[in-house]
Amino acid sequence: MRHEVSRRRRDRRLSVGSVLSWNVAGRVRSVPAQAAALARRPVDVVALQEVRASALAAWEAELAGLGYEHVAATLAADSRPAGPERRLGVLIASRRPLAPLPPLDLPWPERHLAVRTTLAGVEVEIHDLHAPISAKADQVKVRTLETVHAALLRPTGVPRILAGDLNTPQYESRDGEVQTFARTRSGRLRPDYGERHDAAELALIVDLRAHGWIDAFRDLHGYARRDRSWLYPHGKTGYRLDHLIVRGLVPVACEYEHAWRDAKLSDHAAIWAELRLGG
Repeated sequence: MRHEVSRRRRDRRLSVGSVLSWNVAGRVRSVPAQAAALARRPVDVVALQEVRASALAAWEAELAGLGYEHVAATLAADSRPAGPERRLGVLIASRRPLAPLPPLDLPWPERHLAVRTTLAGVEVEIHDLHAPISAKADQVKVRTLETVHAALLRPTGVPRILAGDLNTPQYESRDGEVQTFARTRSGRLRPDYGERHDAAELALIVDLRAHGWIDAFRDLHGYARRDRSWLYPHGKTGYRLDHLIVRGLVPVACEYEHAWRDAKLSDHAAIWAELRLGG
């Protein structure tokens, strides 16, 4: 145990940077309070989900005050949503300049943003994703996860980070078995979802591992930790929907900020990680 603690302390000294992901629940009036929470957990890059166009100006001002002078978002402050289900975008803020990458061909393109930036002088690529929920029509969740998965498999030559609310999995056993929302809790495949839906959810959580990607939280804590990043209003059950998954980087520390959710700042806990080169 002493050697493990010493290794982690050494790795933290070699950290190239830190990133935090948070679904801020589409709040507008809560932006100052949410920003105050971010101030208590300073990182190099912040990836937010469920950012409304009407909240963008407030977020830009608050983030600039925290030292995040570079912001990219999928919804402009004056944009009109394509429909009632299309009011939520994503945002990436960094202390260093950002270079947005071409958008992917997604059914709801405002739910994904990819950028290049630097962490301690190291160029990295960051993908911020808010996956639709399973019940949405036209298989928008399946199509989104499939397209993002394909994009993440393409080689880029730089370390990469996938951050966001992936709306999966439904369950992770202590033995590492992952179950999607395409199945009942007993494991039976739901006929209205089918194998394609099941495979799409597993693509980011399971299949990426075979291609060198690391789930930061599970890599450090294993499956004994039963953290749920989103809880039902009664607070008794929920799911680990929010993730930081990396390639070409190794997590040094990774935790959820459950207190932010418990304080009603959002219905999601934030997740943050410190990272070093490797992997």
